[in-house]
Amino acid sequence: MERRSTKQTPIIAASILSADFAELKREVTSVVDAGAEWIHFDVMDNHYVPNLTVGPLVCAAIRPHVPNPIDVHLMVKPVDRLVGDFAEAGANIISFHPEASDHVDRTIELIHTHGCQAGLVLNPATPICVLDHVLDKLDLVLVMSVNPGFAAQKFIPEALRKLSTIRARIDALAPGRSIRLEIDGGVKPDNIGAIARAGADTFVSGSAIFGAPNYRAVISEMLEAVGEAGPKP
Repeated sequence: MERRSTKQTPIIAASILSADFAELKREVTSVVDAGAEWIHFDVMDNHYVPNLTVGPLVCAAIRPHVPNPIDVHLMVKPVDRLVGDFAEAGANIISFHPEASDHVDRTIELIHTHGCQAGLVLNPATPICVLDHVLDKLDLVLVMSVNPGFAAQKFIPEALRKLSTIRARIDALAPGRSIRLEIDGGVKPDNIGAIARAGADTFVSGSAIFGAPNYRAVISEMLEAVGEAGPKP
């Protein structure tokens, strides 16, 4: 019998790493009005990755202006110290890299204890086997299609095969377990259809959205391409 995909309604998560930080309130409200379901929040520490971005105070500052979920991607090491801070600042989803945690299972539990959904992030060279003993505890798996640390990088095509493999593993779990499969890095209107066909249902995009003159037009174009990529689950 053919296994039914657990892929969910597509979500565009706008990465504010590419936004105009001098106008951040306007940027986040504009992109939500334009159709972005999530705000993606990239946290870099100049330690785990070679860049430094924003912390919980910025998350707390935009929280009153964003009714939508805030999707926090922690590119920091160690990771546990910041989980509570971002939960208090208003994060809804907190994802981290297994390489940044001494005890991956414990960090997942910590995120859940703080009332947030938990995600695990796989870098381009991170093996899928890191999901072996924790997949059923996750709410989200984030596949990096660039190496973390900088915005506006080119999409790494190998990510498509990784997405397909993870999608099959998610679909093999017991019915009713909903786990989002997110992609981050170089997502644009001209490749999002192929990414959706590979199994992703949540699409992080920064420069393709915030670099466009019309946020609504580019988000609509992305969602249309996802819709054309295959039947709805």
